[in-house]
Amino acid sequence: TMELASSNGVDPSEFVSANGFELPPAAELAPAALFGVRGKVCLVTGGGSGIGAMIAAGLCAGGATVIVCGRKDASSLAAALTRAGPGTCAAVVADITDEVSRAALLAEIATSHGKLHVLVNNSGTNWREPLASYPVKAWRKVMELNVEAVFALSRSAAPLLRAAATRVDPARVVNIGSIEGVSTPPHETFAYSVSKAAVLQLSRLLAHALADAERPITVNTVLPGPFPSKMMRHTISAVGEAALADSTELGRIGRPHDMAGAGGYLPAPP
Repeated sequence: TMELASSNGVDPSEFVSANGFELPPAAELAPAALFGVRGKVCLVTGGGSGIGAMIAAGLCAGGATVIVCGRKDASSLAAALTRAGPGTCAAVVADITDEVSRAALLAEIATSHGKLHVLVNNSGTNWREPLASYPVKAWRKVMELNVEAVFALSRSAAPLLRAAATRVDPARVVNIGSIEGVSTPPHETFAYSVSKAAVLQLSRLLAHALADAERPITVNTVLPGPFPSKMMRHTISAVGEAALADSTELGRIGRPHDMAGAGGYLPAPP
């Protein structure tokens, strides 16, 4: 700060007097310092494919220690991300709708790392069917994974998140919602849209419940639009990518870079 101010002919004491604050050192304002995740332990549910894989790739590229979990083994993806570095990625098979499986997942993280800096609640499912024939069983299935599991895992992970949190750098919960939770989609995704609206409100409640002056945990929600993913495959096929692109402000569907950027920004130091 002193060198920067002097090189511009500004006396540091005069700057502070005039502005009421001191400029931080340049190193603290560099992107790597402001948005770095190097060394952070990050859990991404549903991280083996789609948006979860995009976020996991971004975190790993930032130097984080990433764990992806899901019902299917994602070891091949984890190995590829680790090879690409500079972070590492491990895959754990876990069903986050199951209490025993959730406990085993968190116990493994506790044993291996002792703390968790970032929880990305990305796992989700969808069910499309006309209202007249929409099965209640499908509604419950969507709600169980998209809402109940987010609540249960966030609550159970809180001690590990607290262990990583500091006043300067809180632990983070990032919930993946959807633009369909705040708009009326043209297709019949009753349970999915309602579940994503619920995630948005759940995030507000969790943010309040997890607030702590000494070991804070922040909670944010990302609301993606259309992205190329397995879940969106049917919609892209039925509606057409061009039509979906026209419905967005940028005139295109999302790219991996977009989710990697959002997924890396929210867990970064404030």
